[in-house]
Amino acid sequence: MARDYYGILGVDRQATDQEIKRAYRKLAREYHPDVNPDEAAQAKFKDISAAYEVLSDPEKRRMVDLGGDPLAGAGGGGAGAGFGGFGGGLGDVFEAFFGGGGGATRGPRGRVQPGADSLLRTKLTLEECATGVTKTVTVDTAVLCDLCHGGGTNGDSKPVRCETCHGAGEVQSVQRSFLGQVMTSRPCPTCHGAGEVIPDPCRKCGGDGRVRSRRDITVKVPAGVAGGMRIRLASQGEVGPGGGPAGDLYVEVVEQQHEIFVRDGDDLHCTIRVPMVDAALGTTVSVSTILDGDKQIDVEAGTQPGSETVLRGHGMPKLRSGVRGDLHAHLEVVVPPRLDHKEAKVLKEFRGLRGENAEVVTSGSSNSGGLFSRLRDAFSR
Repeated sequence: MARDYYGILGVDRQATDQEIKRAYRKLAREYHPDVNPDEAAQAKFKDISAAYEVLSDPEKRRMVDLGGDPLAGAGGGGAGAGFGGFGGGLGDVFEAFFGGGGGATRGPRGRVQPGADSLLRTKLTLEECATGVTKTVTVDTAVLCDLCHGGGTNGDSKPVRCETCHGAGEVQSVQRSFLGQVMTSRPCPTCHGAGEVIPDPCRKCGGDGRVRSRRDITVKVPAGVAGGMRIRLASQGEVGPGGGPAGDLYVEVVEQQHEIFVRDGDDLHCTIRVPMVDAALGTTVSVSTILDGDKQIDVEAGTQPGSETVLRGHGMPKLRSGVRGDLHAHLEVVVPPRLDHKEAKVLKEFRGLRGENAEVVTSGSSNSGGLFSRLRDAFSR
């Protein structure tokens, strides 16, 4: 029984070529595998593509109107199906060895093809990544030709059947091999597999159905994005040959380096240089955060080199979540490389008061828990 190609596209039998094309584009955007990965949707997309292939070809459409099915038997279990485990029959066996079609034709691929995806990059500051931002980006892609509306023809002219392949979309040749004569198929060099040519092409797009255009697109960047992430804009990529449905546009985030903070996922890290005296006596340092204004970092009295202070919930927001990371302040105790006479005198008096001298750390030392323990543990593994 012939398939209802009109019903698959949702158009009536009196539909014009433009109405059929619009119906195909609408359904392709909904069921294309890149948009809808569901297996049922992929099967639906194959039916949609087959219906458009038939109804966009005058000869095939006439066959449908007469009650026939131009694709009947295509991919079915004809003679030779299932031979030797090759589901496609003898044709697939010859194709596996010789790269040809083994004499079995596949039919024209059609002029209308889905468009490719596009990728561009946009630079964002750390502040923009934290708050989210609306950016205007300029893209240069193929868009639908506004003169022929994707048809590729000039005025009311129509595509005609290719005389080289007689509408098959491929040509066959016979080659000699150790098995004898082998017939192979390849795309028609005249119509490039479409099965039809345009004798009077559109003056603007040259018959391609699309033209290059530079345009501005608004991109909404959510708060919490990070470098390397991509934002997908559906159907904003390249329009396909013959005015086929457009691919998607991906905007990749390039995060710029910040002068204070280093990002690690949702956490932020900064380094605070603390003079030796402040580390001993204690102090506070003001840090300008990304989202919360100035915050005071407490440097406790007796702070040791390599210490860390953490401000919980003052880091970057997690993408699509109200949770935030932490701010890590790494304290770097600075020892002055030179001392004047007065400074040296004061420190010598301080050393006398402390009564401490430099010593080699041993396992029995009272203060052997720091670097010594770490070194001992590392070399004992």
